[in-house]
Amino acid sequence: MSSRYGLTDQELAELEFEHRHTTDKRYAGWVKVVYLLGKGWSAAKVAHALLNDREMVRNQFQRYGKGGLAAWQRNDAGGSDAALTQHLRENLYLTAKEIAQYVEQTWQVAYRESGMTQLLHRLGYFYKKPRLIPGKANAERQKEFVEYYQTLKAKKAPDDPIYFMDATHPQHNPIAGYGWIRRGQDHQIPGNTGRQCINLNGAIDCAGLCPIIRYDDTIHAQSTIALLQQIEQQHPAAARIYVICDNARYYYSQLVTEYLSDLKIQLIFLPPYAPDLNLIGRYWRFFKKEILYGKYYQTFALFKQACDDCFVASNCYKEALRSLLTDNFQVIDCA
Repeated sequence: MSSRYGLTDQELAELEFEHRHTTDKRYAGWVKVVYLLGKGWSAAKVAHALLNDREMVRNQFQRYGKGGLAAWQRNDAGGSDAALTQHLRENLYLTAKEIAQYVEQTWQVAYRESGMTQLLHRLGYFYKKPRLIPGKANAERQKEFVEYYQTLKAKKAPDDPIYFMDATHPQHNPIAGYGWIRRGQDHQIPGNTGRQCINLNGAIDCAGLCPIIRYDDTIHAQSTIALLQQIEQQHPAAARIYVICDNARYYYSQLVTEYLSDLKIQLIFLPPYAPDLNLIGRYWRFFKKEILYGKYYQTFALFKQACDDCFVASNCYKEALRSLLTDNFQVIDCA
């Protein structure tokens, strides 16, 4: 007796024995596919019954036909799936079709785009936007800063705060973020033709979660000094105030250096090209999501009022900010 896929009774018996005695669910699934095909099931029926893709069903039979059970066992020990995973870790493809072409050229296994998409999901891959990182990031210097920061937190006096400081420049224009929209329909958001923006200079204490924000015409040494004065006024009992900032040129200016010479404020500079270490960056992203994502303000005055309202309502956001502004730093290694 033989099936339409050409399996003998002995081959079917071997497959049944393998399925009964293996503890590897994935291997058992491959055996079941070929066994059912050998019993006369169509590829469509097997795919439907086992919740698989028809191409995967056919490909597994082809793999079995070329190398028998040993073909799966080699794959299980680190064959094509493991090699594909390693290849995708090192190379970025924009479409599943391109990956299918690579697989066919490398392993002579054919997939349609839909079948490759399902395979990628099974391997734990999802279609999402890559994340840009600074090309000159130095992982070792970032790790040194994280260690220094943890030591500072442990040794500082209870009344001595640690602030993270930086500026941002939100534009009077909505940001089209993701949202739930009915299939086949668009959700339109009006935009503004100008590029008018607000210059915000700010600092946040990750313990108290109360941001100190300034509106300035320009962010420079003078506006930085004004912000530092506001920070100092908030902590009359502190013996030392630590302010962590990036390497913007105005932080190194003579005006700022002279202003700080007799004060209890100490600037701590982050390693270059390490934006993820400046926790106020997370606050600014949260702020922009609240103000700009999917929201249109007809006039610049309305836009500025929305910013004011967000800062006034800071206490309402403390729970969200507490889970966001944690010490869970991500060290960027572009090597």
